[in-house]
Amino acid sequence: MQAKLIIHDEVNLKIEGLELADRKKLVDAFKYEKPGARYQPAVRLGRWDGRVAFAQLGGSTYINLLPEILPLLEQWGYDIEVEDRRQYSTQFVFDEFHEDTFAHVTWPEGHRDAGMPIKFRDYQVNIINNFLRNPQSIQEVATGAGKTIMTAALSKSVEPYGRSMVIVPNRDLVRQTEADYINMGLDVGVYFGDRKEYGHQHTICTWQSLNILLKNTQDGQAEITVGDFIEDVVLVMVDEVHMARADVLRTLLTGVFAHVPIRWGLTGTVPKEKYEQVSIFCSLGPVVGQLSASELQDGGHLAHCHVNIVQLIDHVEYPQYQAELKYLTENAQRLDYIAQLIDRIKESGNTLILVDRIACGRMLAERLPNSVFVSGATKTEDRKNEYDDFATATNKVFIATYGVAAVGINIPRIFNLVLFEPGKSFVRVIQSIGRGIRKADDKDHVQIWDLTSTCKFAKRHLAARKKFYDEALYPFSVEKTAWQ
Repeated sequence: MQAKLIIHDEVNLKIEGLELADRKKLVDAFKYEKPGARYQPAVRLGRWDGRVAFAQLGGSTYINLLPEILPLLEQWGYDIEVEDRRQYSTQFVFDEFHEDTFAHVTWPEGHRDAGMPIKFRDYQVNIINNFLRNPQSIQEVATGAGKTIMTAALSKSVEPYGRSMVIVPNRDLVRQTEADYINMGLDVGVYFGDRKEYGHQHTICTWQSLNILLKNTQDGQAEITVGDFIEDVVLVMVDEVHMARADVLRTLLTGVFAHVPIRWGLTGTVPKEKYEQVSIFCSLGPVVGQLSASELQDGGHLAHCHVNIVQLIDHVEYPQYQAELKYLTENAQRLDYIAQLIDRIKESGNTLILVDRIACGRMLAERLPNSVFVSGATKTEDRKNEYDDFATATNKVFIATYGVAAVGINIPRIFNLVLFEPGKSFVRVIQSIGRGIRKADDKDHVQIWDLTSTCKFAKRHLAARKKFYDEALYPFSVEKTAWQ
């Protein structure tokens, strides 16, 4: 029997010639449960099994799944023929990157080494060269490793071949990345919110803005089509890969970006859910390198930490998680006690408090004198001013929602990081701690405070977090406290 593999672009593949029974087996072999699907009405009503297939009955699938697909086809007795329909360059030669490649550029004002030539650390050189050797790949690099400046170096490396497009999860990271590109002398534009800049060698945008542009193009309402926007792009780079919703990211990278030959992903945390792992793998490539926070701590590049788990003893029980969470984060008397605890914590230095709900943030801010609360509704410029204030402030208290502050903020002078009911998301917990372990001139250690409860769901989530802390080699202690 003969099977033909037709390669359309960098990610999409069609397999022709398979028997119907084998196509069904292929679909089932690459079907994964979508996180949270079991709570959706379609699953509860029995109309959907909650799984998403990465191989279709018509033969469509993804090139990056071939290492797993080919052994199955051979096992089923098929001879393989390949038809590559790509009509553009897919081969690139890059010069090896060195620590002094950008030594002609100096660090900007405000940096620890302001005015000194930019020299890349040995692990940064290794990460960059690892990408250059693997045109489609992901690397798991801990927060605080200097991902934005590595991103700029990688964009510079592809300039002889064309443009680069860098996708980041939020506006704060757009501005932060843009600053590094400008400082390194690169021609850069941004695309988000009311700043829509075209025609630059390098473009930094949010995946949300790209998704809106795609929809406007499809509706015929776009000022410039998404196709024109990405013309001559040879590199698409996704920073904080885990933050983009898996479905949206896959739609973009396997759709309008399907012909972009170089695709790199950087993330501090590869998701644990199989569905999200496979979605990222199909869109960008395999994980080819890992650098953990503990390795950076051992090398003196990140601050050491200790997680203080404070488990408040609560004598209430709720049948649903959301009802329990509302009590834990909005009960006035309970927040009074937590505010008193934080008031003592902040005496040892600047304190960042991360909360799940806006109401909780506001109620805490009312109870903590001279504190500042920011959420997604806070203007980007106002947030930046508050972040910058940490550089010189003493005992400042900054309250933010996880959605705003858990990813991308560069605030080295955090001496205490308070995680208020952080839940059981591996990505959220590890990324949040990444906010606190950046080093500063007067800081090489940070205290992490995990504030939680003895309530049913909170107790389960804490058990999951303890496993995360063990995996990340973060030492922790547990103290149960009666607050009533």
